[in-house]
Amino acid sequence: MTFFLKERLALLLAAKTTILTLVTVVFFFALSAADVSAQRRFSKTYPASSNVKLKLSNRSGMVEVEGWNREQVSIQAYLETPAASIVPQIQGGVITINCVRDNMGRSDVGIVNFKIRVPYDASVDIETKIGNLSVSSVRGYLVRARIYSDGDITLTNISAGNVIAENMIGNIFYDGELAAGGTFRFSSLQGDINLRVPFNASFRLVATAPSTRRISLGSFGDNMRSFGDGRRVIGQNGDGSAALTVTNQRGSIALYRR
Repeated sequence: MTFFLKERLALLLAAKTTILTLVTVVFFFALSAADVSAQRRFSKTYPASSNVKLKLSNRSGMVEVEGWNREQVSIQAYLETPAASIVPQIQGGVITINCVRDNMGRSDVGIVNFKIRVPYDASVDIETKIGNLSVSSVRGYLVRARIYSDGDITLTNISAGNVIAENMIGNIFYDGELAAGGTFRFSSLQGDINLRVPFNASFRLVATAPSTRRISLGSFGDNMRSFGDGRRVIGQNGDGSAALTVTNQRGSIALYRR
């Protein structure tokens, strides 16, 4: 009888030890998951002048920049593991985020998705290797968006003095002003380029689609001339005060009135 009692007590003790071990393991993994979750989000807000310039170089991921009525730059980043290093620098009215430089030599960096807000009058210069770029409600001196490989560019409600949008594979959409004296350049290797500008916009146009000849100008085409069997269209609308250059190697070009 005493033997069986001792055996039962030993079994109960072993069971309690197993349960305690499992609880400890679960607690450890819960803490680890919390740490990983914390590492996946970067959030900073910086005071800035109304005409601040944002420069951002990403490796892969989506970048959204939106203008707002505050003299602040709000940066939120969502990082997939392995988490990239993000080290913003501020100097001379320029906020620089360079994920390429800050993660040099690392081959295991996860995707980083940015959502950034800047003053309306800010200039924006963003680029990435892979991923979509979006800028809205900005009216500074410059808006530049470049994708070195694959991704769409969307620029809406833009009143910047100069605009540059370039990608390799992907669509480009622009909805904004063509400021007098400004330079506006859109270029893609393969995709659709669609531009919506005011009906009274004044610009000098050079549009080139060497492979497809798919150039559609709608009501803007009245004073334009076609060259190279439709591969290039050159002309002027209004007094031609802005320079508009659009090149699409293997895609379409379309110009619409707002």
